[in-house]
Amino acid sequence: MPLPNAYSQYNNSKVLTASPAELVLMLYDGAIKFCNIAISAIEEKDIQKAHNNIIKVEKIIDHFRMTLDMSYPVAKDFDRVYEYLARRLLQANAGKDKEIMAEVCMHLRSMRDTWKEVMRINRVKGAI
Repeated sequence: MPLPNAYSQYNNSKVLTASPAELVLMLYDGAIKFCNIAISAIEEKDIQKAHNNIIKVEKIIDHFRMTLDMSYPVAKDFDRVYEYLARRLLQANAGKDKEIMAEVCMHLRSMRDTWKEVMRINRVKGAI
């Protein structure tokens, strides 16, 4: 079996066996990865690569927004943050602005780290 195929199967298995909380964490990690790729592409003046990766981050943010459970008051706060990030991503993509991308990435890292801490606390309590 070729190595790329084995890696792909491993990743598919990882996604299929992940808990909902772990899937959210994977999405945050993916968004951060795509932000970093977009920043590098902007620095390298690879406009298409930057665009493609910014779009990937936008799609993850859109997914987060669409899956918010608005019956919880905190969901409105998350929606406002996601809306802000989506707006900044549009601005970054229009101007291929690596500073805006760095800002978005910083916010995503902070949210990911908070999510990891929530997962850790809930695991200790036996909730996840």
